[in-house]
Amino acid sequence: MPQHILMIEDDHRLAQMVGEYLGQAGYRFAHAGDAASGLAAVYDQPPDLVVLDLMLPDGDGLDVCRRIRERTDVPVLMLTARGDPTDRVVGLEVGADDYVPKPFDPRELLARVRAVLRRRSAPSASTALRFGRLEIDRDAREVRVAGQAVVLTSHQYDLLLTMAEHAGKVLSRDQLMDLVRGTPLEPFDRSIDVHIARIRAVIEDDPKQPRRILTVRGAGYVFAKLQDA
Repeated sequence: MPQHILMIEDDHRLAQMVGEYLGQAGYRFAHAGDAASGLAAVYDQPPDLVVLDLMLPDGDGLDVCRRIRERTDVPVLMLTARGDPTDRVVGLEVGADDYVPKPFDPRELLARVRAVLRRRSAPSASTALRFGRLEIDRDAREVRVAGQAVVLTSHQYDLLLTMAEHAGKVLSRDQLMDLVRGTPLEPFDRSIDVHIARIRAVIEDDPKQPRRILTVRGAGYVFAKLQDA
């Protein structure tokens, strides 16, 4: 069955254009013109991916993203205003997996959609990774700390898994983005830092004094192989 994309966007002409483009690429497409109907659609029949506009007539896209994330781990691709990095950072902090700035080329949107869905459905090794109290279950795409499941977005899970699979190796921000998303960072893009902060918040005892994911000044990040953390 074709994968299902839901777009929550108040610009009906834009949504029609995107729907036709994604439909030609083989996806099922549905459109909601406001926050209320979009949330109802997500709750009723969760799609494979949500394309979410930041500005909606009856609510803030950031709030919609928060509410989606409270109920489901459906990937969210957020549409943001060009040149406004604050919107992008906040969007990532509330649970968006990726973002596309407006105005956008439909080909870029399609590439981002494919990348998010590919990460979501990619086959993985059957064994879990264990580092002390931290366990990354590749079959269930679940992260547990001391046996308790923690909440990460799909993108954050992929980022953590990538670092764990390269434990002990310093990875630059560009290397991480290329390994996880398959695209280079844009100039001054700090989205990796935002995701790392969110991951630390749920896996570290003290996110301000991390022991598992360490910053290597001027180089990037390294996942420590500690077994007692």
